[in-house]
Amino acid sequence: MAYFLFIDESGHDRRDSPHEVLAGIAVEDRDLWNLIYAVQQAEIQHFGRRYSMASHELKGKKLLKRKVFRLAKQLDPISQPERTKLAAECLNNPATAGKQEMTALAQAKEAYVQEVLTLCSRYRCKAFASVCAKDAPRPESSNHLRKDYAFLFERFFYFIQDQGWDMYGAVVFDELEKAQSHLLIDQMSNYFLRTAKGRERSSQIIPEPFFVHSDLTTGIQLADLVAYLVNWGYCEQEATVLPRPELKDLVDSVFRLRYKALREVNGEPNANVWSFTYIPDLRTRREKVENEEL
Repeated sequence: MAYFLFIDESGHDRRDSPHEVLAGIAVEDRDLWNLIYAVQQAEIQHFGRRYSMASHELKGKKLLKRKVFRLAKQLDPISQPERTKLAAECLNNPATAGKQEMTALAQAKEAYVQEVLTLCSRYRCKAFASVCAKDAPRPESSNHLRKDYAFLFERFFYFIQDQGWDMYGAVVFDELEKAQSHLLIDQMSNYFLRTAKGRERSSQIIPEPFFVHSDLTTGIQLADLVAYLVNWGYCEQEATVLPRPELKDLVDSVFRLRYKALREVNGEPNANVWSFTYIPDLRTRREKVENEEL
């Protein structure tokens, strides 16, 4: 018995996004194919075909950008199956699409994402996220696993641990450039095999990750949607960019997928440890002390 944790990121180019987010969606092995099939059927139901055919990719920045919500409000809500028919026409013949077709496609994108999040809940998926400001201080060395990864694995371990000693976790990433993939493999190996906390967590999490192509892997596409919605919908006290209000219902659906573990924290027994965490500083404790001494 195992859970797959599909992981993707949002805002790591540190341009327009308010945060840098590492997010994952955990799916139990017995539910994985049923979820994949249901998501693919949802594509056909809302778009009249597989949206991910040809050059289209099911990514948050394509499905949920501001322009989509603006187009969706051009006309009153279009009912199905008319909306599906018009959305398919827009996808198949974008050069000749008119106002009605573009509006239908935009409305279909909103409805599709909402259904996908409903399916994640139905199939008992859990969402995990490490959120940091895009200008957060960063470690100088690349030898160690970054805090956002370590916190994500910590929360995933707590979830797996709560499922029982015979449950295991496997980590699946969107394929990176080969040098980056090797670096991440080395960092994870050092963390899981050479640190006390990592060795404990390797008892139920496989230390070596799997890499897949995001455009071919439904689980990574789901993680991308979670990462995007957390990025644009998360608000910490010192936020400089306010959440996008048009995303509120979708963000609320993502937050309902969080997992709450009970652990001892700073001497407090049974403290709430949520699967979403905000990290103001990515440096290690030693690096922060050394920087303060300079």
